[in-house]
Amino acid sequence: MKIQELHNLFLKQKQNFTTDTRKISKNAIFFALKGENFNGNIFAKQALEKGAAYVIIDEKSFFIDDRTILVDNVLDKLQQLAHFHREHLGIPIIALTGSNGKTTTKELIKEIIATQYNVAATAGNLNNHIGVPLTLLNMDADTEIGVVEMGANHLKEIQHLCFVAAPNFGYITNFGKAHLEGFGSEEGIVQGKSEMYDYIANAEGIAFVNKDKPTMVERADYCDCVFINPYETPLLELNPYVQIAYQNQIIQSNLIGKYNYDNIIAAVAIGNHFHISDRNIKKAIENYIPQNNRSQMISKNGNQIILDAYNANPTSMEAALDNLNALEVDKKAVFLGDMFELGITSEKEHRMIVQKTINSNFDTAIFIGEHFYKHKQKGATFYTSFENLKNNFNPTFNKLTILIKGSRGMALERILDLI
Repeated sequence: MKIQELHNLFLKQKQNFTTDTRKISKNAIFFALKGENFNGNIFAKQALEKGAAYVIIDEKSFFIDDRTILVDNVLDKLQQLAHFHREHLGIPIIALTGSNGKTTTKELIKEIIATQYNVAATAGNLNNHIGVPLTLLNMDADTEIGVVEMGANHLKEIQHLCFVAAPNFGYITNFGKAHLEGFGSEEGIVQGKSEMYDYIANAEGIAFVNKDKPTMVERADYCDCVFINPYETPLLELNPYVQIAYQNQIIQSNLIGKYNYDNIIAAVAIGNHFHISDRNIKKAIENYIPQNNRSQMISKNGNQIILDAYNANPTSMEAALDNLNALEVDKKAVFLGDMFELGITSEKEHRMIVQKTINSNFDTAIFIGEHFYKHKQKGATFYTSFENLKNNFNPTFNKLTILIKGSRGMALERILDLI
């Protein structure tokens, strides 16, 4: 089936589609995706029995009847359809990537632009080779602007996602030490994320670039750039929430940390480019409340908890520790969990975080995970796993400011039940 025909079918079914038989609705199109541990083709018959109008498969043995569409590769066809649909809509697409802060920045951009436009954006962090096409296919004729988050852990991934989404605008949050195992080195990270600049330049689009980040300015020098100038949105306060000045207004956010200052001013600059009013920019930022274990402030048993347990890498870990150090509070504690996907740099990076934490002289420092445990020393408490912590921990915390941070696989939000 040609992509034009598939798209016509997609529109005829009122964009009713799914990749999950648990979410089948009547007359949906089911895309039978494959993964390392699953094969969607197996569920084609079940999808039709549950009410799907069509199933798209790539294994002939699962063909059922004329409701079955056989293609060479379901994922490729899903991505081709997403790209065709994006071109069909012809709307501005803002894409963003980076080592840290992608999701928060995406949410801020969405909230700001949504004050004046009908916006469709990546749900949660569905930012990979499947999530990006799903995001595009959820945009419809009412969508005026799309905001697409892109994640990657290898070279050429951002390049490919840009070909799928065809963005007109691009923003890179930062070049940090994330996914070193896949990218191979810090230069590999810069090269991989800069694939967005390459696409934007070739597509004659616009790149938003923080003027205070020399590497980004250098990497984007062949793009048509809109520069984010921090002096236009100066930081006023950081104890604990980010407060900025913008166009004779004071904007009080619900986000903590210098790292979120960068995210906020990027969203402000992008909103300004799309002619969002100063009043609406202020309203959107002040109304945004972080969720999903990202820079959340929680009060519990007399303690103030910074829950930043969605993910972690050396760059974001250092930034979180620096932020805690800078807070003007009497007593501080940290729970830090292992950082994953660091490859051969893992030992060095975990050792460095341990040393930085101990040198900070927090009232309590607790490390969780086998990577950190290898660097056990005086000045902190080390546990090999969350279970080990849970079985041996007797909290006596009161009136502390506590940072909880670790990679997603550590699921350190469970510590809330122990405090």
